[in-house]
Amino acid sequence: MKVELHCHTNISDGSYSFNEVVDSAQKEKVSHLAITNHDTTRGLNEMMIQGKERGIEIIPGIEISAYDCKRQTRVHILGYFIEPGHSALEDLCSPLLEQRHQACLTMVRHLIEAGYAITLDQVMKFAEGGTGIYKQHIMHALIEQGYTTTIYGELYRKLFSRGMNGEEPGIAYIPMKYVDAKLAIQAIGQAGGVSVLAHPGQYHNFDAVPELVESGLQGIEAWHPLHSPDDEVKAQEYALEYDLVVTGGSDFHGYYGEKEVLLGSKSPGISCVDELRERTNMRFTR
Repeated sequence: MKVELHCHTNISDGSYSFNEVVDSAQKEKVSHLAITNHDTTRGLNEMMIQGKERGIEIIPGIEISAYDCKRQTRVHILGYFIEPGHSALEDLCSPLLEQRHQACLTMVRHLIEAGYAITLDQVMKFAEGGTGIYKQHIMHALIEQGYTTTIYGELYRKLFSRGMNGEEPGIAYIPMKYVDAKLAIQAIGQAGGVSVLAHPGQYHNFDAVPELVESGLQGIEAWHPLHSPDDEVKAQEYALEYDLVVTGGSDFHGYYGEKEVLLGSKSPGISCVDELRERTNMRFTR
């Protein structure tokens, strides 16, 4: 059996409902599935019950959109075995959700003003049932209107570019103010969970590992679709040096993924789940 420790549903920026994710998990023989929606624990209690009924252990998780203020880079922090709805997570993440939704409303308005034939109702159709609008929902509307055939591609880069290296930002780029990564780690710990650094190769976060460990980081994601073999090796080296659990996951988003992946394709094995579970009693003991 396989383990999947990084998966999103349509509550955040995945295209699959929870039931569709479980259907896929059963097909791919996944026995343990962590739901790690962005900045929310909505629905996790119900998912754990439904998963048990269908023979899959649902690990309550979250992926917090954080920031390394020192290096000015994004940092995503995964949390496992958290208490859904815990006030530490709600207080930290609720403003993030509202900020993202408002930013995306502004993005839609900018695109309409620039002449793109989409509507807010059309975008909201794809975001229905979730915590708000994401850029993937906007791109889905643009695909429906024939502007492109892919979520991630030339049009995505053109519209949402951050404008780095002297380039002008895209017409739909709205900056987000993320939470401090150390606060994200602390909130996960307060909610009874274990924090893991997500895809450090993607956001160039390896240099931050020592400081994050001081804040209570307990794991690092090595196996990820956007990681190179060098990233995988580097993550394992940091894990060995700082006594971190080595995790992996497909970062499943369904149709909204940056790469086409299968659930369980980056399985770290059942021993990883056991290690994470053990660490729930070891938080902040360094």
